[in-house]
Amino acid sequence: MTDTVAQHWDPERYKRTAGFVAELGAPVVELLAPVAGEHILDLGCGDGLLTARLAAGGCDVLGVDASPDMVAATQARGLPAAVMDGASLSFDAQFDAVFSNAALHWMTDYQGVLAGVFTALRPGGRFVAEFGGYGNVAAVESALQNALAERDVHVPSPWFFPRPEAYRAALEAAGFVVNSIEHFARPTPQPGDIRAWILTFGNLYLGHIDTSEHEAVVDAAVAALEPALRDTSGQWFVDYVRIRVHAHRPAEKL
Repeated sequence: MTDTVAQHWDPERYKRTAGFVAELGAPVVELLAPVAGEHILDLGCGDGLLTARLAAGGCDVLGVDASPDMVAATQARGLPAAVMDGASLSFDAQFDAVFSNAALHWMTDYQGVLAGVFTALRPGGRFVAEFGGYGNVAAVESALQNALAERDVHVPSPWFFPRPEAYRAALEAAGFVVNSIEHFARPTPQPGDIRAWILTFGNLYLGHIDTSEHEAVVDAAVAALEPALRDTSGQWFVDYVRIRVHAHRPAEKL
């Protein structure tokens, strides 16, 4: 068992098992309403699929991600991208907008993230994001925690899934004006069984046990989840709950 576990990303596996993430990001892009010529920071850009969509619309986009492999995948699309911790952004009033899809729940230092986003925005700039909210993947987490507890391994949630009222307060404390914030359930169909989801996203749990035990733990979690997250046709779902936010940095007073 290790004390510190990092999430590891395999861009090819991510493409096979999590392509739905970018597809479901389309409404967030619509909320952003990007305009050609704008400077946009894609925070937690992943493999760059949505970064490319923004660039195709004529925006000047920079992707940042903590994963070197994901940054390399974004760069392979011909897009500018840099390895950067979301809680340690190093920009000063450089962007018209900061965009983030399905990434902020990985960044547990949310106050550091919001401080960096605020500073990165030009006065009047907007922050548009969607990520896991309170209740997100609750069934999956419970199944993994129970399977690990059988081995006397106890892992608290490694993710940041806030209640909307708490996140609104955090945004306002960071200086933002909140235009809208939504909290909604979105059961999400999977391209295969839920095992692929666990192996793609669950390293922060599985990393606490020896690799020889991974298969047994995943098997136990899948068996526990089947009654709740697999329908009568055999389709698997993940119990996603999302927060979608539109906020802005106030314009400077003249």
